[in-house]
Amino acid sequence: MATWTDTRLTRLLGIEHPLLLAPMAGAADDALAIAVARAGGLGALPCAMLDGPTMAAQVARFRAAVDAPLLLNFFCHAPPPDDPARDARWRARLAPYYAELGLPAEARLPDVERRPFDAQACTQVEQLRPTAVSFHFGLPEPALLDRVRAAGIRVIGCATTVREARWLEARGCDAIVAQGLEAGGHRGLFLEESLDSQVGLFALLPRVVDAVAVPVIAAGGIGDGRSMAAALALGAAGVQPGTAYLLSDEARIRPVHRAALQSERAADTAVTDLFSGRPARGIVNRLMRELGPHCPDVPAFPRAGEALAPLRARAEAQGRDDFSNLWAGQGAPRVRAGPAQTITQALLSDAQQWLGRRGNHHH
Repeated sequence: MATWTDTRLTRLLGIEHPLLLAPMAGAADDALAIAVARAGGLGALPCAMLDGPTMAAQVARFRAAVDAPLLLNFFCHAPPPDDPARDARWRARLAPYYAELGLPAEARLPDVERRPFDAQACTQVEQLRPTAVSFHFGLPEPALLDRVRAAGIRVIGCATTVREARWLEARGCDAIVAQGLEAGGHRGLFLEESLDSQVGLFALLPRVVDAVAVPVIAAGGIGDGRSMAAALALGAAGVQPGTAYLLSDEARIRPVHRAALQSERAADTAVTDLFSGRPARGIVNRLMRELGPHCPDVPAFPRAGEALAPLRARAEAQGRDDFSNLWAGQGAPRVRAGPAQTITQALLSDAQQWLGRRGNHHH
């Protein structure tokens, strides 16, 4: 068994190694969680886009496959009020693409619903009893949070600034993810509106570590042993890789997403609000080049995707990713393919070597 100097996180969560799988909604399910758990990390299930029965089934499959701690992740956004005028402006912007692809202007496709953590989800969490839950976009209302804690479940929040980290600690989080600007997918920002507040992991991490007493988990650009060792050296108690697993055998990404990650384009990512209505980092594609990366007419999260769904489906059927959200972090060019368990083991042993090297250097 590997020896890690800082054991706060491994003790808190009952895991062998201070590595947590980033919960990537739409890109990962129980298969990836099982692989990471088998390698001694914390498996995670993104639940924001799952209905109750699907969530229960994934947890059951995880537990049947491996006897290990499990994290469930939820969103805490407030569902937006209807805004027909904005919806109409957004559809007007997309109208030329509808025409180009031969789609009727009012074409509809069911978009996957992103649900905020509510009383129903809380009841299910109490029944499923995961080791930990993590929240994105802040925290749920205090009454729900109290119920989660009363069930003996650890609570992890996501901060993109020092102010958010202090806010999360003040509300009783057991650990805090510090999400750097490199990270793929949705920014966890909730107290800040402006992207100007967002900084890279290695600028953010030491400040968050100094600002809070709870263990801090580093997220953003952690794709190999070097970056993990660097994060631990800066005071992180653990790391949360996500993009590093996108080309793994267990990842559930669409073929166009996989192809983009394996191309030169993987080096070109940007933070955009076009696909969901909230800032998220992905590989630059046609929609981002032509309309963005930011657009004032995008409907509020999570409704922006509805009008894009027919375009995405039609373009992907032709092998094109013009309208697809290709979530990926700035570490995307270094991502490796293969079984997720092997990827995890390599990352951990490389980190050990880097940390050992640093130790020997001092003696």
